[in-house]
Amino acid sequence: MQNSEFVRQCVVDGKQVSVWQQGAGQHLVMLHGYLSKKESFYYQIKEFSAQYRVTAFDFVGMGDSAPLTEAWSVSDYARHTLHILDALGIEKCRLLAHSFGGRVALKLLAGSGERVCRALLTGCAGVPPRRGLSYKLRVKAYRAVRAVAPGFAEKHFGSPEYRALSPVMRQSFKKIVGEDLTPLLSAVRVPVLYVFGDQDTATPPFMAETLKAGTPGAGLVYMKGGSHFCFCERPQEFNAVAREFFR
Repeated sequence: MQNSEFVRQCVVDGKQVSVWQQGAGQHLVMLHGYLSKKESFYYQIKEFSAQYRVTAFDFVGMGDSAPLTEAWSVSDYARHTLHILDALGIEKCRLLAHSFGGRVALKLLAGSGERVCRALLTGCAGVPPRRGLSYKLRVKAYRAVRAVAPGFAEKHFGSPEYRALSPVMRQSFKKIVGEDLTPLLSAVRVPVLYVFGDQDTATPPFMAETLKAGTPGAGLVYMKGGSHFCFCERPQEFNAVAREFFR
């Protein structure tokens, strides 16, 4: 393969997907977080394309890929990811995934692990959050209002990010965050390394510990002072950890 960089649109399952590929060698595939895009891995693409054939793409409904026309679950995204790999001729790869991309990666590892050599998951989502009384009360209020004024409820409840989503993306988001992926962990049979910022509030340390404990043979590295985006904040430190793991 040529050691070239290019971003292109390809059609998979009838949907346009924006793909960035760079470098030559064994395949390294990167899966970005929810409402993010492939460019979030800029520092990792530039670093690892010197050794690997790096492929990063925008999930459907995000970045420069086609919008969603129906609500997708994590399983739908995992299935589409496999079809993208097939379309690009990627039979086996290393995986680097962030947050929501980690959800998709866990589905792949549990169901199609033979396609992956090893996986580094940073800020990996998929563990149910701990909910306090205030959250339960908000949910109860939302359901009560939705029963009589669904339009008002959708406009005034939830985070600003959630309210900014299209109706289809809202339904997809509910499917995604409502699924507990911890029952899949015991089925993972490839080396996995979890890398979390120790100051991550989106996927806090208890989630990292839960993932490590449930994944056979998994490792866990905390980046001191790092947030949910520790791979962007401290790319040199993060890339050094990733380089050693992928070697």
